[in-house]
Amino acid sequence: MATAPTPEPKSKRPGAILFMCGFNVIRSPMAEAIAKRLLPHDIYIQSAGVRAGERDPFVDAVLEEVGLSIGRHQPRTLDELEDDFFDLIVTLTPEAHHTALELTRSNAIDVVYWPTMDPTAATGTRDQTLDAYREVRDHLWRLIEQRLSGLNRRSAETA
Repeated sequence: MATAPTPEPKSKRPGAILFMCGFNVIRSPMAEAIAKRLLPHDIYIQSAGVRAGERDPFVDAVLEEVGLSIGRHQPRTLDELEDDFFDLIVTLTPEAHHTALELTRSNAIDVVYWPTMDPTAATGTRDQTLDAYREVRDHLWRLIEQRLSGLNRRSAETA
């Protein structure tokens, strides 16, 4: 009898997780903030971009709605990270995934791709733009809960 495949390997608990996107402005900082809320505090969690971008105020607004903050986060590249040893790299854009695979091809690092839409593509009113950012936030929250559930310390209801 076949069993349903698990989305991410759960046999080895990572000690360090990196979330990567194109500019470290929207998706990866959101994922970092959410993961720091949901996962055990002894897991080192960071985010970076293939290139550095400019901080996006819509990220602050939608994270604040759920009691999260990226604090004084400034977009950074992989070269700007203080620590470059990660057990798991979660990529959120095709460009970040390609870059991560190239950088890790000779290392024993798990690289997984979670396709995540770019909310800056949304057009319309401020409320419509915020809705697009909320979709990304909620999408990342669900993925972290579902795919890293073996690491969870707290659920969304108790966070």
